[in-house]
Amino acid sequence: MKRVVVTGLGALTPIGNTLTAYLEGLQKGISGANPITHFDASEFKTHFACEIKNFDPGTVIDKREVRRMDNFSVYAMVAAQEAFEDSGLDVEKIDPDRAGVIWGSGIGGLRSLEKEIEDFTTGDGTPRYNPFMIPKMISDIAAGLISIKYGFRGVNYATVSACASASHALISSLDAIRLGRCDVMITGGSEAAVTKAGVGGFNAMKALSTRNDDYLTASRPFDLDRDGFVLGEGGGGLILEELEHAQKRGAKIYAEVVGGGATADAYHITAPHPEGLGATNVMRMALRDAGLNPEDISYVNVHGTSTPLGDIAEVKAIQQVFGDHAYKLNISSTKSMTGHLLGAAGAIEAIAGILAINHKFIPPTINHFTDDPGLDPKLNFTFNEAQEREVKAILSNTFGFGGHNSSVIIKRFED
Repeated sequence: MKRVVVTGLGALTPIGNTLTAYLEGLQKGISGANPITHFDASEFKTHFACEIKNFDPGTVIDKREVRRMDNFSVYAMVAAQEAFEDSGLDVEKIDPDRAGVIWGSGIGGLRSLEKEIEDFTTGDGTPRYNPFMIPKMISDIAAGLISIKYGFRGVNYATVSACASASHALISSLDAIRLGRCDVMITGGSEAAVTKAGVGGFNAMKALSTRNDDYLTASRPFDLDRDGFVLGEGGGGLILEELEHAQKRGAKIYAEVVGGGATADAYHITAPHPEGLGATNVMRMALRDAGLNPEDISYVNVHGTSTPLGDIAEVKAIQQVFGDHAYKLNISSTKSMTGHLLGAAGAIEAIAGILAINHKFIPPTINHFTDDPGLDPKLNFTFNEAQEREVKAILSNTFGFGGHNSSVIIKRFED
């Protein structure tokens, strides 16, 4: 089976608008939370989110094109462009029929749909809809736009599995290369759900933190006083390449993607299996696919959303999978810094793992104040400060509403 390596990375996140800035934010343990600026949230239960900051898409994409895109597509194009430029690929030297795009988004163009409904209901009842409404809204459009920009005519589709979307995109891209269907893949995920419907909908589910007076520390994975996740937005892009293809052009190689797993809880539409059954199964599946033992993993970037049930179930699963080695792992939730990017989470979190491998550090789980007696205190959750560590291989978990579970394993590249 063909080997697959990462040759380019791009990140547009609430703690950094470029890969370099994202790395710095992870190392420093920065909180990306801020009062919501996209709309007036004063009447909502939650007044804050992890928004993209100081970002002008017109500096990266033609302003006329920006008007034809939802923000989730804008974020996708920016992250993909940085990753492509970082890879050093030349479109003139790529076989376009063996180059593809698989991109994840859990919700797609929510704001575009929301705005059209607002305009219709506040108008005179005449159905005047923007001709770009449907292309702006549909979740697959980001993958299409990226393929059009680079002329990639190979595998092309979107993965939509709630918070597991980008991880499923990454695994599907891995398989497209391993099976010999493509030599190069642009993959990742993007989300732009900090909207009235997004915040209102998650508030109605009681899923979001309402710590309005202390928003900077509201995302508290594994803390006793956690009260829900903080909504985030942005995108992450990765260039995956068949090893020989990358080596022939002298590409720099960040890491090797060696395995992935996908399972279902088959339990509840929003709550995780209380014993972490689906999470246990998916991590074991990823390890088998990678041909690795639990002892080969140095770091688990957990789903860790800061919800009371989810954090407990995931830790149970980790202890079942890793046994005594669980106490030698570093575990951390970068959502404590970035918030929860939903369908883009798997992309930026896989990138965090790759940066950990290359820069020999573990990103922290910030905002920890009070130990949860329901969690084993001997586990290393990397609380509050980054830790130096030689990282051989990482496992990244993402779990979505509907019971969708995904795990990706990436290791240090060795020729």
